[in-house]
Amino acid sequence: MDRRATFASFRSPRWLPGGNLQTIWAARMALAFQGRAPVYRRERWDTPDGDFIDVDFAQEPPWPTAPDVRAAQPLLVLFHGLEGSSTGHYSLAFADEARRRGWSYAVPHFRGCSGELNRAPRAYHSGDYEEVGWILSRLRERHAGPLKVVGISLGGNALMRWAAEAGDAAAQVAGAVVSICSPLDLAAAGAAIDRGFNRQVYARMFLSTMKPKALAKLAQHPGLFDGERLRAARTLWEFDEVFTGPLHGFAGTDDYWARASAKPHLARIRIPALAVNARNDPFIPAHSLPRRAEAGRVELWQPAHGGHVGFASGAPPGHLRALPLAVLDWLDRQ
Repeated sequence: MDRRATFASFRSPRWLPGGNLQTIWAARMALAFQGRAPVYRRERWDTPDGDFIDVDFAQEPPWPTAPDVRAAQPLLVLFHGLEGSSTGHYSLAFADEARRRGWSYAVPHFRGCSGELNRAPRAYHSGDYEEVGWILSRLRERHAGPLKVVGISLGGNALMRWAAEAGDAAAQVAGAVVSICSPLDLAAAGAAIDRGFNRQVYARMFLSTMKPKALAKLAQHPGLFDGERLRAARTLWEFDEVFTGPLHGFAGTDDYWARASAKPHLARIRIPALAVNARNDPFIPAHSLPRRAEAGRVELWQPAHGGHVGFASGAPPGHLRALPLAVLDWLDRQ
C-alpha cells in the first residue's frame, strides 16, 4: 500500500488533541516498539580534530565483523535531535521498524550526547553538516548496501544542510534523506520555543541538561566562555548567544540561526529528499514551513496533526509505528 497520501493527511486520535499533548504523550507514554526493546552495540570513533563520537548499531541484523564481509541490505542511519540519543522514543521506533524489514540500523551521537562529555572545546549544533558528512562517509566505506538517512528535529536540519552542501556528490554517499519535525527556519523555531508555555516547559527542559554539560565543558576548558552569563541563561537564544554560537564559529545566536538554517538551501539538494513537519508543532510555526516553490526537489509532508515528533496512533496508550512505517516505505521506493 502506498502510504504517502495517508500520512500527508495524518490525524491524531480524538483522545489525543492538540500539538502539546501529541508531543508530550509520544515522548512519555506511547509504545515505541513491539516485543523486546532494540539492543545496541556501541562503537567509539576518533574524530579528525582529536575528539570522539559514539555510534550505536542495532544488533539485529548483525553488523559485519570483518572488513571484507559487507551486508547488502539497506543501512538506516538516524541523526537524533537536540539532547537526543539512541534510546529516545523515535530512535527506538525507527529501530523497531528497521528490524521488521531486515535493515541494518545506526544512530550516531552528536558530541556529548552519548552519556560521556566529549574532549574538544566544542559541542554540536543545528548546522553541523561537516560532522554529518564525515559520519556518513565512514558508514559508506564499510557498508555495501544502500544508505538511507533520517534526521529528527535538529538532526534533520543538519542532514538537509549536508545534502545541500554536498550537491551532486551526495548521491555517492546516501540514496535518500528525510528530515522529521526539523526547525528548517531556526529563527522562527527559536522564537517560538522561547516564549509563553514553550519557554516554561520545553526551553526549561532542554536547558536543564544543556547548561550542566556546558558548565562541565567550561571546567574542562577554563576560560572558554563566560560561565556567569551561561548560568543566567533562561532561553535558548541566551544559551546559544553565550555557548553554541561562539564555540562553533558564529558571531552569536542571530548569526548562528541564520547561517545554520536549511530552509534557504533546500532547492540545492540533488538526491531524493523528504521533509515531514506537522502544522501544529509547538516548536515550529506553520507559517515558517517551506512552501512548494521554495523546496526544489524536496517532497513535503505537512499533516495538520502530530505535534513535535509525535504522531501517536491507535487506542490508548497509542503506538509510534505510523511515522517510521510511512517514512521507510518512502525510503524503500527511492
